[in-house]
Amino acid sequence: MTTENPRAEKVAVVDEVTAKLNSAQAAIITEYRGMSVAQLATLRRQLRNSGGEYKVYKNTLARFGAANAGLDGLAELLTGPSAITFVSGDAAGVAKALKDAAKSNPFLIIKGGTIAGKTMSASDIEALADLPSRDVLLSMLAGAFKAPLVKTAGLLQALPRNFAYGLKALIDQREAA
Repeated sequence: MTTENPRAEKVAVVDEVTAKLNSAQAAIITEYRGMSVAQLATLRRQLRNSGGEYKVYKNTLARFGAANAGLDGLAELLTGPSAITFVSGDAAGVAKALKDAAKSNPFLIIKGGTIAGKTMSASDIEALADLPSRDVLLSMLAGAFKAPLVKTAGLLQALPRNFAYGLKALIDQREAA
């Protein structure tokens, strides 16, 4: 912090933001201007189910925390009434939950965020929200690995089967002659 003697509460908030940014897989910044307390509580519940934690901090303290975490790109996003969603699970799932909430509540605006230390724009976050969930991607990958193995197994089964059919046909031909 730049002040000479910052209050202990402010230092604690900056340390909390820094720690959460360092431990989170992603962080998404949103604007919540005009949302009621009940709407924010509902949003927090939805995000918690997806692996996200929605927190509101003073922008100045959040900027110091982002700088301490080495995420200077977040400073430009922390203007106006901003909240940070810390992602501990599937970033695509949390981004999808935020995008769905923004569709139903025009006061919620996705500003951008960071994933793996890389700053992302609002359109990048929305593109992430359009991706299938982690489980779906893993099953698609497993299917892609499985397909050539199934084909190879079918070809390997065909060789002795075709040999047996040919041998039977030869035996039948000899018996008929």
